[in-house]
Amino acid sequence: MKVIIVGGGFGGLRLARKLNNKPGFEVLLVDRFNYHQFQPLFYQVATAGLDPSNISFPLRKVFHKSTNVRFRMAELLEIVPAQNKIITSAEDLEYDVLVLATGADTNFFGNKQLQEHAYPMKSTLEAMQLRNHILLNFENATIAKDKGDEQTLQFHRNIVIVGGGPTGVEVSGAIADMRRSVLPKDYPELDFSKMNIYLLEGSPRTLAAMSEQSSEDSRRYLEKLGVIVRTGTAVQDYDGKTVTLKNGETIPSATVIWSAGIKGNIPAGIQPELIVRGNRVKVDRHNKIEGMDNIYAIGDIAYMETPQYSKGHPQVAQGAMQQAGTLAKNLVLLGKNEPMRYDFEYHDKGSMATIGRNLAVVDLPKPKLHFGGFFAWLIWMSLHLMLILGVKNRLFVFFNWLYNYVTADQSLRLILKGAKRRKGEL
Repeated sequence: MKVIIVGGGFGGLRLARKLNNKPGFEVLLVDRFNYHQFQPLFYQVATAGLDPSNISFPLRKVFHKSTNVRFRMAELLEIVPAQNKIITSAEDLEYDVLVLATGADTNFFGNKQLQEHAYPMKSTLEAMQLRNHILLNFENATIAKDKGDEQTLQFHRNIVIVGGGPTGVEVSGAIADMRRSVLPKDYPELDFSKMNIYLLEGSPRTLAAMSEQSSEDSRRYLEKLGVIVRTGTAVQDYDGKTVTLKNGETIPSATVIWSAGIKGNIPAGIQPELIVRGNRVKVDRHNKIEGMDNIYAIGDIAYMETPQYSKGHPQVAQGAMQQAGTLAKNLVLLGKNEPMRYDFEYHDKGSMATIGRNLAVVDLPKPKLHFGGFFAWLIWMSLHLMLILGVKNRLFVFFNWLYNYVTADQSLRLILKGAKRRKGEL
């Protein structure tokens, strides 16, 4: 059985590893990058806490000892179901079974100005671009200081994070830590007591998908760090200079970080009637796309209704990996000419978010427990270390964290001029 898996994220990589060296399977993993990206730590790359190589792992290296899994670096352009083939940026590829694990991208909700000027953080490259921008922004602030231009200086000092989910909360806390212990040493000519970090969330609370206790703790921790948290606040527009809120208020800022929504990366060739809210595609309990005979979807792009999750499963890494595991077992049955018999049901193992140095929140469903503060922070660090691919990467991340904890100083504040985002920016 020739299986093509498109996407080397948590779901796609887990499926490829489950089928690794399985008799009767020929697996081709396709991704536009040649490395797996550990998304939960993008914000630490963006805030100079980790090197990009620490959270990235070459996909070809994963399968050095594989007899049946191969990798192709290419971008999926279109699916042609009638011919059992996909069209990629490199070549056309034929399949017996196709699995889409293409994940999700930033959702700007059709606002082109926001898309052009705000900074997303859904890839290692975007995290590096954001790091460049943050550091360059303070270099520009020193120039404004020398010129005595207070209005321009405040424009550079304000940082706005839109979206109070885990990404928004974590990057807000990390920038607040930088403001407290790093930036005053790097830029002694600037007064960081006047630097404002805004976290804007449209719903009534931060970390809305977690428990109320976690929401309350996260807000309290952020405000303790000096972050201005504003819930029930929606952003209408951003032109690169001014954030305009829906209530008419404006905030001057050179840096807007957008973490307010995601949408599935659905390629051409999927019928529009199968696509639902959030750009997700309808699948059955075996993750097979409705109306398709041999095309499956897992992870962020899969929309599956079950008795426990009537509005689809959470778009999180553990969901993608669980779907990959169930699909692998079903494909093994299919390879034996047996019917698929494993229905997927999501098992929530808990959720967590870190808010800064010694601060985190953890929710466990069974038994129903909540942790906050230093103990939760230790749990968060331990779990993320275990999930990172590669012993070398784990060691580098651990030593970076240890160094940062002892010195309260990141050592990766490099402005790399090759990682450009907007014309003339770097």
